[in-house]
Amino acid sequence: MMKRWKAKIRRGRRMVRYSDAFYEAELIFPPEPRHNHASCILECPNGDILVCWYNGSGEKEADDVRIEGARKRKGMKGWIRFVMADTPDYPDCNPCMFLDPLGKLWLIWATILANEWDTAILKYRVSSSYLEDAEPRWEMGDLIHITPREDFVEEVLKACDEEGREEFRAYIEDRRRRVKNKLLLRIGWMPRAHPLVLDGGRILLPLYSDGFDFSLIAISDDLGFSWRPSLPLISYGGIQPTLVQREDGTIVAYMRDNGPFPKRVMVSESRDGGMSWSPVEKTDLPNPGSGLEVIRLRNGHWLMVCNDTEVGRNSLVVMISEDEGRSWRWKRHLERDEPGPEAGSYSYPSVVQGRDETIHITYSYHPRPGALESIKYVHFDERWVLEGD
Repeated sequence: MMKRWKAKIRRGRRMVRYSDAFYEAELIFPPEPRHNHASCILECPNGDILVCWYNGSGEKEADDVRIEGARKRKGMKGWIRFVMADTPDYPDCNPCMFLDPLGKLWLIWATILANEWDTAILKYRVSSSYLEDAEPRWEMGDLIHITPREDFVEEVLKACDEEGREEFRAYIEDRRRRVKNKLLLRIGWMPRAHPLVLDGGRILLPLYSDGFDFSLIAISDDLGFSWRPSLPLISYGGIQPTLVQREDGTIVAYMRDNGPFPKRVMVSESRDGGMSWSPVEKTDLPNPGSGLEVIRLRNGHWLMVCNDTEVGRNSLVVMISEDEGRSWRWKRHLERDEPGPEAGSYSYPSVVQGRDETIHITYSYHPRPGALESIKYVHFDERWVLEGD
């Protein structure tokens, strides 16, 4: 028997009721010629939805790039847009947000010193007054210093010594040079996905370097006053990690694949609270060199949102795992264009589960090459995913 459904169009917002499932979608602002990319979404304690992203005439090469934000008040229509951070004459990129164990809002992002990703420095702002006004009122902010230790250097050099493939020779020699340069060790680390706050209060901030082309985790046990780096998650192109914790305490990092073909989502595990990591391996999930995010739902299921292609960002899918990432049985597409020169680009998703157990996602929305750009917001429940395409 065919299930009943109905769809409504209201002021650019689409709401779909399909069986008992729920789905709605809208653009946070009208499409515009400026580049809008790399969003992060958060639900505030009062039910407001807060989103940030970077906006400008380009990316790292454009000195007008800044961090913008938007708020959707609980129960209200429309979004209030504002600037969250803007370093004059420097690109500000790759923001992420989280709530610390005290309930304070953190904004972390990368400021690019010399128009190359490997010249990034980490900045942060903290607010305890972010519920009353649309724009958070920042009480403090500073740099986050990443200082890899000797064992970090030793791990990288050991991996360089063990790599014998001729095609990686120049790549490995560049890593040797970088790891012996104190400045190159301490800059270039950038955020992307949400930090993970463990039950004991430890904060894990996933970072990556385009210079080293691998990842690390910055760890704080004092509410963000100080940070120490994990051992590196060494790979060829495993960047932009997203973290999720299993029931037994194991932390799993999934990563974008910027390395050689076959291009797949990459994975590593930590059994000591994020300090050390298993060898990075490729899963069987395709990845075109594009960001992804994974969260644990309150019912124990895992949800991943990613581009499920090996080339191109024309398809964006939500997947559900009932066995903590060992398999991904359920999936439904948020966007899916036929591959080709006219295909759109839908990428860099950010996901959070609300207090009512519904799911909120934002992502970069570029419906076709050369088109105006926006950030898209979708809101649905798990049943919508389980019904499939």
